[in-house]
Amino acid sequence: MYLPFMNTFDSLSLSMKNIRGNKLRTGITIVIIGLGIFALILIITAIQAASNSLTNSFSTMGSNAFSIRYKERTFNFGHRQRSVSVKSTKKNLNERKSNTGIPISYSEAKSFKSTFSFPGSKVSLALRGPGGVVVNNSQHKTNPEVNVYGGDENYLDLNGYKIAIGRNFTTAEIESGVSLCMIGSGVAASLYPENYAKAIDAIVRVDHIPYRIIAVLEDKGSSAFFNTSKIVVTPFNNVRKLYATQNTSYNIAVKVDDIKKMNLAVGEASASFRPIRKLAVTDVDNFYIDKSDSVAESLLTNLGFLEKGTIGIAFITLIGAAIGLMNIMLVAVNERTKEIGLAKALGATKKSIRAQFLFESIIISLFGAIAGIISGVLLGNVVALLLHTGFVIPWGWVFTGIIVCFGVGLFAGLYPALKASKLDPIVALRYE
Repeated sequence: MYLPFMNTFDSLSLSMKNIRGNKLRTGITIVIIGLGIFALILIITAIQAASNSLTNSFSTMGSNAFSIRYKERTFNFGHRQRSVSVKSTKKNLNERKSNTGIPISYSEAKSFKSTFSFPGSKVSLALRGPGGVVVNNSQHKTNPEVNVYGGDENYLDLNGYKIAIGRNFTTAEIESGVSLCMIGSGVAASLYPENYAKAIDAIVRVDHIPYRIIAVLEDKGSSAFFNTSKIVVTPFNNVRKLYATQNTSYNIAVKVDDIKKMNLAVGEASASFRPIRKLAVTDVDNFYIDKSDSVAESLLTNLGFLEKGTIGIAFITLIGAAIGLMNIMLVAVNERTKEIGLAKALGATKKSIRAQFLFESIIISLFGAIAGIISGVLLGNVVALLLHTGFVIPWGWVFTGIIVCFGVGLFAGLYPALKASKLDPIVALRYE
C-alpha cells in the first residue's frame, strides 16, 4: 500500500513484493529479455575464445617474422572466401590479379635465400607436403591427421619449434633430401607412449614411406584451428622429390632479430625478390608479403562480421522484449487501478507511484540481463573449452548488456508509470 511518506527504499520493497506476487508473468518477461542478452553474450564469448585461439595459432612465427608467397592467403568463412592481405586500391587489385598464379619455383627460392643479406636476419625455405596422413611403426600408428612439411635448418626457429630430443638437419641432409624426419610431440605420443627417447633412430613409415627419426619436437601448444604437435618435418628436398609438381610453390620465411627492423626488412626483401621474379621497374609485384600477426588480425576482422550480426539480432530481440514488458506493465496498471486510487486518496504523490512502476520494470529487465549474461558466459565458454583456451568473460559486453537492459526497463516502464501517476483517484476507486 502507498503511504504519503514513502521513500525510495519503500518503493523498491513494494516493487519487489509485486514482482514476487506475479511469478509466472515476471518469469516469462525475464526469459524474453534474457534471450536477447543471452544470444549476444554467447556469441561474443565464443568469438573471443576463437580470437584467442587464432591469435595463439598465428603467433608461432612471432611478431618479427614475415613470409613471402605467390598469392594471398585465403580462408573460407561459410560459403564466402576471403583473402588475407593489406588494403589495396581497385586499380592495384586488378593489376595484382593479372599477375597471380605464378608459383615461386625452387630456383627462385634458393636464389632469394642466397642473395638476401639483411643484417640480423634468417631465411627459411619450406614446402608443404601431404596432409591427413598416417604415421606408423611396427607396433603403433597414428590417426590420419598428421601433416608433412619440408623445411631447412632454419625451419624450426622461424616456426617456433624447439627440439626436445635429438638434433636438427644438416645442410648436406637438406641438399640431398635424405629420408630423415623430425616428429611432433603428438606423433611421438602415439608411436612411443612409454618413452619418447625410443623414437631417436627408429624407422617409421610416413604415408607408407620409410623415414628415420632424428628428433622429437617440444609441444608448443595447439588450437582448434592448427594442431602443431601432429606434424612430421623432413628436408624440403625430400618433399620436393616425392610430391612436387609443376605448380608447386615454395614458401619463404624471414625473421629479423629486432622488430624495429621489420619494415626495413620487408622493403629489402621485396627489392631483392623483384629481379629474381624478373619484374620490370613498372611491373606490379606478383608475390605477397604477409606478417603472422597481420594474418591473425585479418581473420579476426572476418569474425567481426559475425559479431555485428549478433548485435543486430540481440537488438531486434530486445525491442520485442521492451514492447512485451510495456504491455505487461500496462496490464499491471489496469489490475491495480483501484489500489492506485486508494493510495492517491491517502496522499500518495505522483512521484512515488511513478517510481514504483519504473522500479518494477527496471528490476524485471535487470533480472533478465543477469540471467542472459550468466547463461551466455557459461555456454560460450563451452566453445573456449573445445578450443583449449582459458575461461573468457567479455566484461565490456557484460556491462553494456546491463546498461542496455536498464534502458529497456526504463523505456518500457515509463509510459505505464506516467499513466498510473495521472489516474484520477475518484475514477480509479470506481474502476471495475
